Amino acid sequence: MLYPETINNLIECYKKLPGIGEKTAERMALYSLELDQEIIDLFVQSLANLKSKIKRCQKCNNLTQNDICPICADESRDHNLICVVEEPKNVFQFEKIGTYHGLYHVLDGLISPLENINPEDINLDSLLKRIDEEKIKEVIIAVKPSVEGETTALYISKILEDKNVTISKIAHGVPLGADMDYVDALTLELALEERKNITSHVE
Repeated sequence: MLYPETINNLIECYKKLPGIGEKTAERMALYSLELDQEIIDLFVQSLANLKSKIKRCQKCNNLTQNDICPICADESRDHNLICVVEEPKNVFQFEKIGTYHGLYHVLDGLISPLENINPEDINLDSLLKRIDEEKIKEVIIAVKPSVEGETTALYISKILEDKNVTISKIAHGVPLGADMDYVDALTLELALEERKNITSHVE
């Protein structure tokens, strides 16, 4: 038996979400029929606002609704310290811990020659600009422990070797190749606290 077109369309939409198969999408669509109209309206408006209101911070490249994200705009944070991460969701991972009080820089990817992702394809130029203009004293590299992550960390340390800045990398309590998405808050906190210097050029 075929569902009405509207329900079929919703099922197809849910199937586009990561990890959602046919049966799960069907259950979600049918459950949506039971939601209050107020919740449905909020759901619809929130989805629409994702494209119209969410942008990238002009400084750190994190997700924000303003030109400058709340973290970069917060004068109480340590503006001499930048934590370099692969993608925006990593920022929110660290913020949930609540122990890091510096700034961030989102690369939007990692160097991967096998996938034709080169240094110029990720957000490195603006990192160099920030270090020069914002008097950064330490750069913490917090990317996943993989071949791509290590390649990116080594490249960053290389291009910063003539800068007056300390370069450190978070300690990893997870196996090589593990995804940062599955690292728990305590492990992230310890990794941040036990970060290791790659090199230091602070005089």
